[in-house]
Amino acid sequence: MTAIGGQPASALGQPPASQPPASQPPAGEPLVGQARLRVDGLTIRTEPARGQSGAAVVTDVSFQVMPGQVLGLVGESGSGKTTVALALLGHVRRGLVIDSGQVTVDSTDILRLPARELQRLRGREIAYVPQDPASALNPTLKVGTQLREVLAAHGSDAQAREQRLTEVLTEVGLSDVHGVLHAYPHQLSGGQQQRVTLAMAFACRPRLIVLDEPTTGLDVITQRRVLDTVLGLCRSYQVAAVYISHDLAVVAELADHVAVMYAGRLVEIGPAAQMFAVPAHPYTRGLLRSVPSLTQAQSLRGLSGHPPQPGNHPPGCLFQPRCEFAIPDCATVLPPMVSVSAAGHQAACLRATEISALAEAPALAVQVPSASAHGQPVLTITGLTAAYGNQPVVHDVALSLSSQQCLAIVGTSGSGKTTLARCIVGLHTSWAGQIAFAGEQLPPGVRRRDRDQLRRVQYVSQNPYSSLNPRRTVGQIVEQPLAHFFKLPAAQRHDRVKAALAAAALDSGMADRYPDQLSGGQRQRVALARAIIVEPELLVCDEVTSALDVSVQAAIVELLRRLQAERGLSLLFITHNLPLVRSIADHVAVMNKGVICESGTVSQVLAEPKDPYTAQLLADAPNLAVAAGGS
Repeated sequence: MTAIGGQPASALGQPPASQPPASQPPAGEPLVGQARLRVDGLTIRTEPARGQSGAAVVTDVSFQVMPGQVLGLVGESGSGKTTVALALLGHVRRGLVIDSGQVTVDSTDILRLPARELQRLRGREIAYVPQDPASALNPTLKVGTQLREVLAAHGSDAQAREQRLTEVLTEVGLSDVHGVLHAYPHQLSGGQQQRVTLAMAFACRPRLIVLDEPTTGLDVITQRRVLDTVLGLCRSYQVAAVYISHDLAVVAELADHVAVMYAGRLVEIGPAAQMFAVPAHPYTRGLLRSVPSLTQAQSLRGLSGHPPQPGNHPPGCLFQPRCEFAIPDCATVLPPMVSVSAAGHQAACLRATEISALAEAPALAVQVPSASAHGQPVLTITGLTAAYGNQPVVHDVALSLSSQQCLAIVGTSGSGKTTLARCIVGLHTSWAGQIAFAGEQLPPGVRRRDRDQLRRVQYVSQNPYSSLNPRRTVGQIVEQPLAHFFKLPAAQRHDRVKAALAAAALDSGMADRYPDQLSGGQRQRVALARAIIVEPELLVCDEVTSALDVSVQAAIVELLRRLQAERGLSLLFITHNLPLVRSIADHVAVMNKGVICESGTVSQVLAEPKDPYTAQLLADAPNLAVAAGGS
């Protein structure tokens, strides 16, 4: 057990002896004074069954957060981040129980409170911002009604409510107070919806706020505004914040301190700049190696293997089966948390001091050559204009993509990227202009295209959770496109499915599983296998990595690069992740309000942008190297 600042776990349960300091200590220095949030020995298990103790989901987690500071909580999906976050509100998901530990906000252990007291604290003293604002907001109620309900539930009178509504909406950057209050959630953009959830969270001026991946899926400009809002409000009102994310670059810029979780345990914790500059745990090092660079092309390396499941933990270090630094003792000894520096940097690794002293920065990677093909354009778009009803959303777009190259399309939400992709694959029919593939004009809509045109252009959507039929097995999902394009006997179809799964780095045993039995990364690989089984020539990838962990994202990008080289694929890669463009694309086109405002080679556009909009995108993109003190 450990805490930020190097305090022993035994000290965490003692009452704080001093008052909060008048100002915040600089990032990187040990924390002093009274913590706003103290977590000590938190252990969460599955509910016991048939007299047996439940499996540990979160084990012996301890940390603290000072007033006005932000703790970043990072780790792969399934590491226990959200389980810990919900426990900070005194809540666990169905099937889980809090086995032991303390969660103290100022002097109150919320895990010991009766249900009614805990309900009073939620929203007033402790606030939560969910990942998806669209599902968190009631679609049948206006925003003003929902905000007033929050204030009324905690005893605010009518006059005070109206004054606070104007104040808090202005604080989160929603200047059109009247328009927002009278709008339904679906009438707001994703960024506006997220700001409304922030306004709800800060409405009662809480002491602790828990943010669960609040910027996932947002473009870089909207993300930057949300992050600046969070940081500004925390500093202004001395609110302690726990920020959960799989985007390490965001955490590096926002958080004062970072805690890294693996398989339900805390494996490293300390000041953000120091941890990202000199990581002491092999797992943290592996995560950082998966983060793409905004300034240089690099070969991304995802972590091999998978974390252990609750109830099936190996003896010794849980990360040992995946660790490149493992020694024999790692297989038998559960490593204690050891101090790496006086600044409160600690890691649970037998070789922590040795690993932190390694000179090579893990974020730097080997330069990778761009795709070499420079033949005739395989895709040519001229004068494309698309609309929804009477509202045009894409204006006079002209693009070309050469054979076996990758063209990235970037821009903020609503810029027209996905509409352009849907026009190319035939899912959007209301467009004018010309789209030519391999010298043939593609008519609007899939119903007007012949089978060969449909087969040669395949689409991989953003969300594998909704694009895969939950009632079909993986084998059936991957096999299904064959029925539309080829008449093959069952044995040949089976062989093709097996080959497609292998090409997508999936074991053939996956064929009998259902989508709900797979991780997000595995589902995205299934979607890729379904696309490549018909041997396409152009793959249109629409934000296929937006909701994935950095390690899984790295594996998917490297998989796409390999498929491109092995199968001679051309790629149209749509993303709002600008650093990722460096690692996969040869050329990039920037869209703004339905218009291509800048295009060229990746090195030209990202190194020397000509359009102010492109420059703003680059300025707002989180940069891990800068946040960690690099160049």
